[in-house]
Amino acid sequence: MTEIAPSILAADFANLQRDVEMLNASSAGYIHVDIMDGMFVPNISFGLPVCEAIYKHAKKPLDVHLMIEQPDRYLAEFRHAGASVITVHYEACPHLHRTVQHIKELGAMAGVAVNPHTPVEVLSEILGDVDLILIMSVNPGFGGQTFIENTYKKIARLDQMRKEGNHKFVIEVDGGVNTSNAPLLTSSGADVLVAGSFVFRSSNPLQTIDDLKNAGKL
Repeated sequence: MTEIAPSILAADFANLQRDVEMLNASSAGYIHVDIMDGMFVPNISFGLPVCEAIYKHAKKPLDVHLMIEQPDRYLAEFRHAGASVITVHYEACPHLHRTVQHIKELGAMAGVAVNPHTPVEVLSEILGDVDLILIMSVNPGFGGQTFIENTYKKIARLDQMRKEGNHKFVIEVDGGVNTSNAPLLTSSGADVLVAGSFVFRSSNPLQTIDDLKNAGKL
């Protein structure tokens, strides 16, 4: 079953409670929360206070994506702020196994993200320990970017590694997701589709989330 995780980064921040409540009423499985520090990625989004505010109104689990340097400093704080899933970047974690174990000790699902230039093979030693792998299908930092076509091959390769190792992690994809590429993304092996601008800039976000979910079944 394909899950949709709308990215709250694309919401109207002057009406954040309204948009969170819209997602509560939708068929989305998660609310994706992008945290950017202006260092690991060339953009600043928001931090703990906004995450806490989202959690206050959310009825869907928060899927928190830490696009930050030295994420270990803030794992406990984001768990306390409501994160059900905490995803860190392979590229930002020199002691990735320890970071993953810490996330799980905090009671959250542990995710690892890889940038477009990073081959999924570098994750071979961690696949048995994670709950989620996030494949970035754009360069992280900004919404509304063009989807990178090589993503399909990366997802398919990761799905092959999952099957060969009999692993249970889910595959999430983030960046440029829409109803046109959703069928191929899921047929390649993706389980969770993150969509921001495509959902929040549509005339009917609830219907768009349904359309994405149904496209993923094709």
